[in-house]
Amino acid sequence: MQISAPVTKTGERSDGRRHPVFPVGHMWPFVLVTVLFFLWGMSNNLTDILVQQFRKSFELSQFSAQLVQTANFFGYFCLAIPAALLMRRWGYKVGMVTGLVLFGTGMILFWPAAASGQYAPFLIALFTVGGGASILETAANPFIAQFGDPVTSEQRLNFSQAFNPPGTITGVIIGTYFIFSGVEKTPVQVAAMKAAGTYHAYLHSELLRVVPTYLTFGAIVLLCAVVLGLTKIPPITSEHEGEGEDHGSFAELARQPLIWIAVVANFCNVGAQISSWSMLIPYMKQYTVVSERTAAHYLTAVLISMAVGRFVSTPLMRYIRPSLMLAIYGVFNAVLMLLAVARPGMVGAWAVVASGFFISVMYPTIFALGLKGLGRNTKLGGSLLVMAIVGGAIFPPIGGLIAKHTGGWALGYVVPMAGFIGVAIYGFFQATRRTLLSGPAY
Repeated sequence: MQISAPVTKTGERSDGRRHPVFPVGHMWPFVLVTVLFFLWGMSNNLTDILVQQFRKSFELSQFSAQLVQTANFFGYFCLAIPAALLMRRWGYKVGMVTGLVLFGTGMILFWPAAASGQYAPFLIALFTVGGGASILETAANPFIAQFGDPVTSEQRLNFSQAFNPPGTITGVIIGTYFIFSGVEKTPVQVAAMKAAGTYHAYLHSELLRVVPTYLTFGAIVLLCAVVLGLTKIPPITSEHEGEGEDHGSFAELARQPLIWIAVVANFCNVGAQISSWSMLIPYMKQYTVVSERTAAHYLTAVLISMAVGRFVSTPLMRYIRPSLMLAIYGVFNAVLMLLAVARPGMVGAWAVVASGFFISVMYPTIFALGLKGLGRNTKLGGSLLVMAIVGGAIFPPIGGLIAKHTGGWALGYVVPMAGFIGVAIYGFFQATRRTLLSGPAY
């Protein structure tokens, strides 16, 4: 891919024509890979449902229940670099197919995990799911960013990522109605069931509710792996895919500080997102009178807010620098998290819902900005940005520990607040720079 004619802040070339957002002549592969964003979105937010379901089924503490997120996102951390090495040798298509196979396999493992009746096998299955998603994201995000005009990489990746929130919404709705039974026993009923010796059977029946959902989802993911494997995916010429030359090294990346700054920003971003979402259901259970299913509807509202934010904000990037938008949105979300701390209850819950709008552009914008100018090191740089998703493994248990020691979930929201402050700082830092490819500060 060649560097295009100079552009204005609105994305116009010096000859007056706009740069295309979508890859000309390759729309089918673009659409197919964009569908993958929907799929892993479904998986990621099902874990928010699992936190509450496993806490009930295994009678876990707040901290232990948050290990669901730790297992899933630690898989991202462990498999990102192997994914980059795999793709450096065989290309993006092999990476995406491999990720789908591992992703689907992890979901199938929920069946034997449920049969065991133990918590640890579920964590292993979730680690496998996270590892597959890690490979998938390490491939799909940089592929979409580079699959077209380099000037419009942020817009293109934000467009594909716009299908991630509908996936998350679908996942939460499925979890709400197919995993949550809607049955919540009172302390008196629990005591009576324990006395009758039926409480353990009730908990096991609640646990088994996760199996049909994950088996079905796993089968769909494996089918997608077959379809993608049969599809012709063009090589990315900017990385010299398909040629016999070197494809970059970590030694070269070590001398490019901007990618490492982006990694820290993405660590803060994902940690803030996942912790704010995973705490929402127990937060509402503590400070309001709503049921599990009603609280899950608020989580769905967060994701709808995020989807709206993505579709509204992406077109605006033709007129507002993505980095500046990122900074402003980070500030708004830090304020909303502070409101969740200061006003626990419905006000705080609606603040978390509103935060979804501003979360919308954070991940794809940080990802696209971090990859700019990496050239043959793009796959390796992308793997580092995916590794940063481990923030989703670290932030939620910290919030759980705060809740455990303070007796309330409200103060736990200082954890995502700190993460969003980090995102805002990164956005303002990038807004002061001028990029190699696009001219104006992005």
